[in-house]
Amino acid sequence: MTETAKTVAEAFVAARREKRALVSYPGQAPTDLGGAYVIQDMAIALDGRTVAGWKVGKINPPLDAQLASNRLAGPIFDDSVVRPAPGEAPQMPVFADGFAAAEAEFLLHVAPGWDGVVPTDDAGTRALLDAVHLGIEVASSPYPRINEDGPPVTVSDYGNNYGMVVGPELAGWQSVDFASIPVRLEIDGEVAGEATTATMLDGPLGAVRFLLGNLAARGIDCSGGTWVSTGAVTGVHPVRPGQAVLATFEGQGTVACGIIAAA
Repeated sequence: MTETAKTVAEAFVAARREKRALVSYPGQAPTDLGGAYVIQDMAIALDGRTVAGWKVGKINPPLDAQLASNRLAGPIFDDSVVRPAPGEAPQMPVFADGFAAAEAEFLLHVAPGWDGVVPTDDAGTRALLDAVHLGIEVASSPYPRINEDGPPVTVSDYGNNYGMVVGPELAGWQSVDFASIPVRLEIDGEVAGEATTATMLDGPLGAVRFLLGNLAARGIDCSGGTWVSTGAVTGVHPVRPGQAVLATFEGQGTVACGIIAAA
């Protein structure tokens, strides 16, 4: 398993560094999440960049039961996190010949000093935070079938993350009901999806609990603080270079970006 995982990890890291697509999966694809996270952990070590946060994604039925998890995680590297000025729409790269999507998400930041104990409820989870922002996750992979081939494959390539746009702070985040905020994502002015976090399992705070448990089980220390991109509120929406993305969080603000080809 170790050599197989290393082969896959090396191939994904090289493809991402060289900004090129992979027409087929680079080796033996994992069939369970344990094997997938082994590949991901090896790739993170090979990559060498600083991890600023983690994306969390949903695993839909019936695969959630088969894989014994309803969520998955992947690293967000520091150099792919963009903090635009008000009104700015940064150009976010994607693998033009791979997979690319944009997702409207709530970005929760776990404060430095987490002691490794995973909270059991929303109040305890909220107490660990020091910021909540509106955001966009840019999902992209050199491998075009990264999502079609199932969650273990998605996990094996960084959970399909390629960037994060940190928008305005969520007003009143210390007590806000996330599910009370309608969210809309538009691509080139056309509505791609509308929803609230009521459709997202136990919501953004539940995503944080999942992630902390996942990292603790993998022996990953995030006591220095970490971002959590908590899941696609309106869905995973494919994008291509040249398109414009706008996420609107009703009553709270907007986040925008353009999509360009990684080069």
